[in-house]
Amino acid sequence: MKNDWSVLYGLAELGAVHDNITVSTTTLARKVGISQQTASRRLIVLERQGLISRQTSSIGSEVKLTEKGTAELQRVYQTLKEAFEDRNHRTLLFNGRIFTGLGEGSYYVDRTAYKDSFHKVLGFKPFPGTLNLRIPSTQIARKKELEAHSGILIKGFQMGGRSFGDVKCFRASISGIEGAVVLIGRTHHDSSVIEFIAPVNLRNTLKLKDGSKAEIVVRLDGTKEENVN
Repeated sequence: MKNDWSVLYGLAELGAVHDNITVSTTTLARKVGISQQTASRRLIVLERQGLISRQTSSIGSEVKLTEKGTAELQRVYQTLKEAFEDRNHRTLLFNGRIFTGLGEGSYYVDRTAYKDSFHKVLGFKPFPGTLNLRIPSTQIARKKELEAHSGILIKGFQMGGRSFGDVKCFRASISGIEGAVVLIGRTHHDSSVIEFIAPVNLRNTLKLKDGSKAEIVVRLDGTKEENVN
């Protein structure tokens, strides 16, 4: 991938993140600083990897980055951003309204393997369930930025013939209560939802109900740990 991300970057600069663009391998080669033959080969590789969609024509290729390709560029962007930021003062702020989910958070958080892992890497066993915060559309890009971070990884496991996926955690707080934002690999929620866990019942402690406004501060420092179940 290291040899190909610069081509993704070049395509992004030409507008292929949001739209289909028509570009010749000669133009792309000049843009990225490689030979025309190399540009042609890398387009083929990127398509095979599912990072771009492509249709060829007599005037070039119609190209657009796929969701996977965009995520790869976001990962590179985040790595560079982390390298230049002050690692001791990195936070992301989310605000929105509380809502009741489908109960899947409670089901997952209450699994013994997850609870033990949360305790090991976060220092607390969470109250069963997650507090769900619906964020406005203006913060979706910020959520994507969070998803691109490494986070604290809790690896999935097998139990009772069922597979439980990876969970990525970020230490966070809400109204002064320490907890963590969790990104569950298998969830019905879309990118407008932030799921928060804590050692206490947050609805009771903070007197929250559906529709209540809330603010979550996510800390991005110290998120390189990993727990293997």
